[in-house]
Formats: sequence, structure tokens, C-alpha cells
Amino acid sequence: MSDYGTVIAPGTIRFERLLPGPIERVWSFLVDSDKRGRWLASGAMEPRAGARFDLTFHHASLSPNVVPTPERFRAMENGATSRHTVLRAEPPRLLSFTWSAEAEAPSEVTFELEPEGDKVRLTLTHRRLPQGEMANTAGGWHTHLAILSDKLAGRTPPSFWSLFEGIEAEYGRRLAAS
Repeated sequence: MSDYGTVIAPGTIRFERLLPGPIERVWSFLVDSDKRGRWLASGAMEPRAGARFDLTFHHASLSPNVVPTPERFRAMENGATSRHTVLRAEPPRLLSFTWSAEAEAPSEVTFELEPEGDKVRLTLTHRRLPQGEMANTAGGWHTHLAILSDKLAGRTPPSFWSLFEGIEAEYGRRLAAS
């Protein structure tokens, strides 16, 4: 399994990770605000179709290894909040929601969880991404999933920004070559 996401259709990228289980633990890191806030963004979520929720991102707080926020993301330095809607929820195996519900045609994120022994295979699929947002979004998910992997394994993750900068550039190269 490659750590890099794979473009599986136009505007669609998929990531797979094998994470420490059990499945209920990984599910809690998707739906519980405090736990999700340790690797992605906080915000109360009711895991049922139609529920609306906010995600508040504080990238610098995801690791004790803090580096300055890159200039182009300074507007997010003190946090950024976006609105989302749950599309499907089948605890503890599937969660799907809009990505930025304010957009005219929001993209869609789906998490699928499948037990594999004492581990859990997480498959994240992000659909309906505009071509110009693929590298940034892929780099963001890659970085957030690396932090999730570290948190679930009890490791201290690197700074979000130090990891993201190199990963986003690599996705830019990979996507341009495909």
C-alpha cells in the first residue's frame, strides 16, 4: 500500500492507511470533536445523514513541534472554520460528508473502515474536486492522515506545516505527470 493518494477518476483521489484498531477506536477519531481535533479539525458532529456541522482547523496545534505558518496560509493562522453536511453514516464503518457545504457544488469526503486483525484499514475518498485544488487537497489529506497514524500509534507527529509543504509539492509533481 503506497502512502500516496491515488487518482481513481477525474477529480477523485483515494488514500488507504492501515491503522491500530479496534474499529470503534478509529471511528471515534472521525466523529468525536476532541479526538478529531487532534489530527484534523474539531467541531461537534451528529453522525446521521442530513446533520450539519462545522469543522474548525488549527493546524499549528496538531503537534507540539510548532513551525511558523507559511505566508500563503497566514489567514488561517488563528484557525479557520468551514460548514459541512453529513451525507451518510453507518457506524462504525462509513462516514461521508460534504467538504465545504457553502460551495456551489461541494466536494465529498468518504471514510470507510474495515477491520483487519487488530488493525483497521481506513479508505478515504475525496470526490468532485476541482482540478486546480487536487495537489493542495491531496497534500492536506496525506498530512492529516500521517498525523492520525502517529496519534493512534502513540507517537508525536511532526509539525503539520513542515510535513505539508513537501508533500503538497510532491503531489503537484505527481499530478502534473499523470
